[in-house]
Amino acid sequence: MKTKKDTRFVLVTRKTRLQELVERFNTWPQARFYLEHNQVDAQDYLEEHDTYREQIQKAEARLKNLGRLQNIERAFLPNYRFNDGDIVVVIGQDGLVANTLKYLNSHPVIAINPDPKRYDGKLLPFQLENLDAVAMRTLNKDVNIKTITFAEASTNDGQQLLAVNDLFIGPKTHTSARYSLKWAGKQEIQSSSGIIVSTGFGSTGWFQSILAGAMGVSGKTQHELSPGFPWDTARLQFAVREPFPSKTSGANIVFGAITEKHSLSIESRMPENGVIFSDGIETDYIAFNAGSIATIEISKTRGHLVS
Repeated sequence: MKTKKDTRFVLVTRKTRLQELVERFNTWPQARFYLEHNQVDAQDYLEEHDTYREQIQKAEARLKNLGRLQNIERAFLPNYRFNDGDIVVVIGQDGLVANTLKYLNSHPVIAINPDPKRYDGKLLPFQLENLDAVAMRTLNKDVNIKTITFAEASTNDGQQLLAVNDLFIGPKTHTSARYSLKWAGKQEIQSSSGIIVSTGFGSTGWFQSILAGAMGVSGKTQHELSPGFPWDTARLQFAVREPFPSKTSGANIVFGAITEKHSLSIESRMPENGVIFSDGIETDYIAFNAGSIATIEISKTRGHLVS
């Protein structure tokens, strides 16, 4: 059993909307003037900020009583080195949980909803008053763990990117993506608005908007994947956005499952501005221009969310 001395809790937080506005406008009064000038309730920003900061302070106090504590802000996650045995506590919205998971290596994640009146928190099963008990149970390995399948993109020039929710493969700007696609023994040159690859974890997010659009066009009201699919399923689902059939491009391979037997291979035909980004964060991308071949497959890395 671990002791307080050799246990480290890593508390992951993010900036509030108020903090981001202050960075933009230098001071809160200036930011508040901007909001009120645009008929936006500045008080809502202030209340959200105060509640979140108060919850962070309380979480810090509780965790310090249980072991060593390290704080990290979301922006520093890509360069932060987690130690084996760290217990990660995320306090924030669902997106912060997803963003944190892909930088870990089998570390258990305790997700805390800091403001249940404001956030539904589908990925935030705990509130602050649960933290002590859940942290101790996690320390003693007496908790249920939900395993989350990740997507992984790797290119022929050595780039690699994980996704907890989804991957986007396509143009950086609103232009056409051009590429050659290989899947399940089939191959096709395509022109489209890009490709979305969803995990089970993300299958109720962006992926659902693609399904909704397709069902609207076809006149259907339901699809077998409308409820999404389990987080731990050894499967990813790809969908081509707005495929354009022409003399040089097809629209036959537009939807399918990526499994351990069938990966997805995409060769870029875009001279510039081709990207692959993950989880809706456009700044978290790898270049995908002409000559680059990306393989999309189920990652060997898994996420572990305490439930």
